[in-house]
Amino acid sequence: MRKAVVIGAGVGGMATAIRLAHQGFSVSLFEAAPHCGGKLSQKRVGDYRFDLGPSLFTLPELVKELFQLCGEDFETQFPLIRLDPVAHYFWEDGVVLKANAQEERWIQQIVQHLGEDANNVREYFAQADWMYETTKPVFLESSLKSLPWRTRKFWKALFSIPWLPVLGSLHSRNQRYFKNQKTVQMMNRYATYNGSNPYQTPAMMSMIPHLEHGIGAYLPQEGMHQITRALERLMGKKGVEVHLQTKVEEIVYQQNQVRGIKVNGALVEAEVVVSNVDAYFTYHQLLPKFPKPEKILRQERSSSAIIFYWGMSREFPELDVHNLFFANDYKEEFEGIFRKAELADDVTVYVNITSKKVAGDAPKGGENWFVMINAPRYQGGDETEVINSAKKAILKKLNAILKTEVERYIEVEDILTPRLIQERTSSYAGSLYGTASNNAFAAFRRHDNFISGLKGLYFVGGSVHPGGGIPLCLYSARIVSDSVMNV
Repeated sequence: MRKAVVIGAGVGGMATAIRLAHQGFSVSLFEAAPHCGGKLSQKRVGDYRFDLGPSLFTLPELVKELFQLCGEDFETQFPLIRLDPVAHYFWEDGVVLKANAQEERWIQQIVQHLGEDANNVREYFAQADWMYETTKPVFLESSLKSLPWRTRKFWKALFSIPWLPVLGSLHSRNQRYFKNQKTVQMMNRYATYNGSNPYQTPAMMSMIPHLEHGIGAYLPQEGMHQITRALERLMGKKGVEVHLQTKVEEIVYQQNQVRGIKVNGALVEAEVVVSNVDAYFTYHQLLPKFPKPEKILRQERSSSAIIFYWGMSREFPELDVHNLFFANDYKEEFEGIFRKAELADDVTVYVNITSKKVAGDAPKGGENWFVMINAPRYQGGDETEVINSAKKAILKKLNAILKTEVERYIEVEDILTPRLIQERTSSYAGSLYGTASNNAFAAFRRHDNFISGLKGLYFVGGSVHPGGGIPLCLYSARIVSDSVMNV
């Protein structure tokens, strides 16, 4: 039986292990941490449970595919809650919007409350739908080194390029469509879904709202960590050997062919090795003598985050699962993150509260708050000062909008910082999404899912094509398994 090794048990690594096992490989997965999931993990602090990483679930069909490969029924074994509203948006001047899940109703809310032209908003969302469906087969479902040029979908996407907004920033596109700066700010925020700057990231990112409102935003019935548990179970059903707390020391190769990996000084043979480790650390730690793609590894990294996990002793009925409290000067906030490498005095705060839907995530009368701000990548050194500044800025924003003293209700607290993100998930500089998409060609400059100079080595996860976030990591797993099958 052919042997494959997967390094790293993030969502991309687990999905790849399932797919390779389905293809007939004997698969072993090695993870340095004591648990699977990578960023998609959980923690209990006192009586409160928190999902530590990703909090929004879109494109559940990508998980459904894995269930189908294993002969499992997705609908009965992986119950989902479709969120409606998708999010609550807050500004300091008292404006509050509840984003309806149904696209046409959301459009009407934008028109009614923000005074936008209905035709402009409708066209914007229609364009988002068209861009996603047109480009998905080429730029999300395929390796850029093996584009499906023989298919009709490829040529459809190719001939659509002149009509795609490949030039100009997301912000400039939003400025053209909308007259209210609150609408612009809402649509600008989608740049943060891949850790980028809306004033630099390509206008193509305007397709992302289609995922939430055209397709749907979901929450697993038991919280986001349910995704990790489900993939662990599917790996077990497929016979994947999982080795936790087992650090891979090196990827072993001879001439231009992988031979396996080194663990505890011994060779684990495999003809296929898949790295779910950040590409930067894959080269610097696991392939120290192999030529490095320096230009790719030197690209600007995505934003990081500072996250406070607060167990709150009271409920806030004005909040929902996803809540955004916007900064007054959005551009200054991103100037701080990407150019000054510092936090702005006024920040946008995201609060995720799964206990609104998931029983047991907080005690009765309380709530579990996942409180996040976008932050610069880790620069090294002590983070005490930046943590204190972040907490002060967060409380200032929340107190101003919620008209209360939030700190009075914090029963328990835990913190995740850029340094800890790097240490715990091997994400270089604590970047959440690998490379930032801050120019028109960034998507084409991501590290690909395989390299021609070393046969049998593949790359999966948020630091490589097609990018970070749960859906794109699952797409990368599919690309890798298809690439292995086609060799």
